[in-house]
Amino acid sequence: MQERHDTYQNPLVDRYASLEMAHLFSDKRRHILWRKLWIALAEAEHELGLPMVSRAQIEEMRQHEENIDYDKVREIESRLRHDVMAHLQAFSLQCPKAKPIIHLGATSAFVLDNTDLILMRDGLEILRRRLASVLSTLAQQAKKHQHLITVAFTHYQPAQLTTVGKRVCLWLQDFLLDMEDLEYRLERLRFQGAKGATGTQASFMALFEGDEEKVKRLEELVAQKMGFKGSYPITGQTYTRKVDSQVLCLLAGIGQSAHKFSNDIRLLQNLQEMEEPFEAEQVGSSAMPHKRNPVMSERIAGLARFVICGSLNPAFNAAGQWFERTLDDSANRRLAIPETFLATEGLLNLVHNVAAGLRAYPKVIERRVRQELPFLATERILMEATKADGDRQLLHERLRVHAMESARLVKEEGRDNDLLERIASDPSFSSIKTQLPSLLNPRDFVGRAPQQVEEFLKERVAPLLERYKSLIEEPIKLSV
Repeated sequence: MQERHDTYQNPLVDRYASLEMAHLFSDKRRHILWRKLWIALAEAEHELGLPMVSRAQIEEMRQHEENIDYDKVREIESRLRHDVMAHLQAFSLQCPKAKPIIHLGATSAFVLDNTDLILMRDGLEILRRRLASVLSTLAQQAKKHQHLITVAFTHYQPAQLTTVGKRVCLWLQDFLLDMEDLEYRLERLRFQGAKGATGTQASFMALFEGDEEKVKRLEELVAQKMGFKGSYPITGQTYTRKVDSQVLCLLAGIGQSAHKFSNDIRLLQNLQEMEEPFEAEQVGSSAMPHKRNPVMSERIAGLARFVICGSLNPAFNAAGQWFERTLDDSANRRLAIPETFLATEGLLNLVHNVAAGLRAYPKVIERRVRQELPFLATERILMEATKADGDRQLLHERLRVHAMESARLVKEEGRDNDLLERIASDPSFSSIKTQLPSLLNPRDFVGRAPQQVEEFLKERVAPLLERYKSLIEEPIKLSV
């Protein structure tokens, strides 16, 4: 297909999302689903004995299910200013036998809303695969670095020691919570159904001459044919827009997890402790050849903000509906739902690539541990010296003075951390002088971090990955 460079192209399609997700929300996919819904409705009406709907009409519709004449659709829509009616008339021209019964008893929301629910369901299925793959890759990184000791930060200041594997588990847990939310939403997503103009099913009651059981069965049959367990029991002309809001809030949650992950990678890359993948011919900067910018992590952050902000659109749509429906949500939903799905999948593909190619630098990590450990060990030194009959308040003050001076020399003169030597030469600590080296074993400062990693991977992550092992994929090759 020839590229267009003289009109706006959506970068979500051109640069970020996969072809699979882009195809899912394509016009053709959407409009084929409209035809599938018209066919499913006719089939159900025929199966329930509606005499005006014949098997021959249904077969004729099936023959043209994917053969959409878009030129004819555009020509009709330019006159009618109604997209559903344009497609309905174009389909009817292809199916003269079925023309009298296509869309029988339905309103536009029958195809519009049910299609959106199908697309969101299928989009969530794609995201479930992407999330499962991210979880699997991060679990491998957590296991790999379970015992690699590193400096933990609070307020971006050195705080205590932890392990790289434990830090990876912080990212992993966020995405695990997203997966649990996704499972919850998928399980509870329902069909809009066949409800008629204001949700009362009055048109179908008229078709079936007041037979409520057939009207109820009609809705069940159409939902089953389209792969749903059931329909929302109460709707206006449309299903409640709370559903869109709930689904896109889930996507915003994935965006939050991804943004946190990308922030940490960018900070770690500045510290030179960990680094996102960087290809052999990749250019970091047009001006500075030496640079290895964390561009994938930055891209994750940018897309994540888009996704998080995107969750506001369905919130306003849900809040702004009038009675059984208004149309002010329509243009917004055409943008908000597909684009938020595309962006979410795009950022998950990036997260997967970064996680799979994440590189740790143990020597740099070890050097920082050595630099910070004397400061981090002062509480333990204080406790041991106090237990050896020292005066806690005096010892605390001596440690404070030594720590401040050592820190000043590190910052102002670029010296190595000499805090331990200062403490060893201070008579106030003579009772534990020989113990000082043993008090600075890094493994004594990580608490249960390695065990937490082991338990978390075994108890929480492994069962989910076992359940989804058939969904786990290799990282998608990024186009840019």
